Amino acid sequence: MPSDVPPQPPRPTSRRRLPVLLAAVLVLVLAVVGLVVVRPGPVERWLADDPAAPSAAPPEPSPVAVLAGTDIGAPMPATDGLRTVLDPLIADTALGGRVHVSVTDALTGQQLFERGGGTGTVPASVTKLLTAVTVLTARGPGYRIPTTAVAGAQPGEVVLVGGGDPTLAAGDKGFYPGAASLKDLAEQVRTALGGTAPTRVVVDSSLYSGPRLEPGWDDDIPTGGYGAQMTALMLDGARKDPKASQGWAERVSQPDLTAGRAFARLLGVPEGEVRSGTAPAPPAGSTETTEATEAPGATGAPVGATGPGAQLGVVQSPPLIRLVDIMISDSDNIIGEALARQVALARGRPASFTGAASAMTEVLSELGLPTEGLALADGSGLSRRNLISPTLLTETLALAASPDRPELGGIFGGLPVGGWSGTLRDRYGSVPGTAAGAGTVRAKTGTLTGVHAIAGVVTTAEGRPLTFAVLTDRVPADGMEPARGALDRIAAALATCGCR
Repeated sequence: MPSDVPPQPPRPTSRRRLPVLLAAVLVLVLAVVGLVVVRPGPVERWLADDPAAPSAAPPEPSPVAVLAGTDIGAPMPATDGLRTVLDPLIADTALGGRVHVSVTDALTGQQLFERGGGTGTVPASVTKLLTAVTVLTARGPGYRIPTTAVAGAQPGEVVLVGGGDPTLAAGDKGFYPGAASLKDLAEQVRTALGGTAPTRVVVDSSLYSGPRLEPGWDDDIPTGGYGAQMTALMLDGARKDPKASQGWAERVSQPDLTAGRAFARLLGVPEGEVRSGTAPAPPAGSTETTEATEAPGATGAPVGATGPGAQLGVVQSPPLIRLVDIMISDSDNIIGEALARQVALARGRPASFTGAASAMTEVLSELGLPTEGLALADGSGLSRRNLISPTLLTETLALAASPDRPELGGIFGGLPVGGWSGTLRDRYGSVPGTAAGAGTVRAKTGTLTGVHAIAGVVTTAEGRPLTFAVLTDRVPADGMEPARGALDRIAAALATCGCR
């Protein structure tokens, strides 16, 4: 049964824009962040800190374009035309009894079509789009999350202080490209201690507070391979095996202590000498400090100071823009939760599920985005207590694509491409009525049992970029494939649209 929310006239955008003067700049922004990239590449090549070293390998062949280009002079679809095209597709019974939709012109931010657009709906993983925008706003694209080692209260005692980096690796190569390494940190500690041998490792993961699992998560998430206990210290997203493939992976039950034991082995400390605790307060001394961080035992810790709390070493995560890219492209739930907590820390809130949700809502409101119907419980979208409106998603995407906030454009780099990459690799082509979306739809998907969503950017047949969101949260439990096909037909219809 289709949604019982009747069609409404287009609502005015919640932000003022300069559509004509800024349109050319917008297309440049979209090109830079990847809406006209020729093909996706590994994160480490997109966002490497240094230019790639010369290689003796033969050059790759010229890539083939997989995304349609935009045309700032292309006409904008009309609301009546969109209604004619979309209403029958929204009525598809495969989408269940509650389907909410919003379509916005990416160049002007004007909403062109909505059906229950302002209604909070369970979003699943499209929540990560809000996590990305809020963390890039609150922290900035270049921020790095530290993991610190400080001197403990007793001689030879080393405190490993978690700063919330979910990508930290034990050795030279972990699950995530370019991750910081405990091996490097252990070398710094040995140098700082000089002739003093480490005798004990204290694990300080006190930066995170509150429950380690969100109450709205399904019962099987902690053991189902897509979620984990959220702690401020972990290795490889809490994966038991850093060589695990993308997606499902067995997770450790105590991520912080597992990391502490790995650090102890690197320092030559018996695993029996690993315990939980907190770092001593940093000593007074030199005013030279490490990069600012909210991690206890690291903020203001003087370089070169001695005694309990003195910094022995620090390693940094990849920049947030790279973590955002991985979160979106791989739909990484653990990174999503970690980045949400960075929003909380930046805003002086507890690094907890509730603190993160409150801080994210605050940032979205300050950005001038419509938060009516918004209720956040986590940053990954695993919680069924999340409610997000399609209009909030389309306006968020339009803001990120505009020249007003260039730091937000990074959210597009990881968006899967229809028929090409990520969660859309095998979609747009195999189901009737979806082929037009291949190479023209770039979107984040969301899936929980009974919940299916998609939100992103699509280029019309005439070259007009649109932002769109379709959320449905009452699909029969066995209806995943039909629901996905119905969602894809809606996005593909926008790709073929003149709709005037």
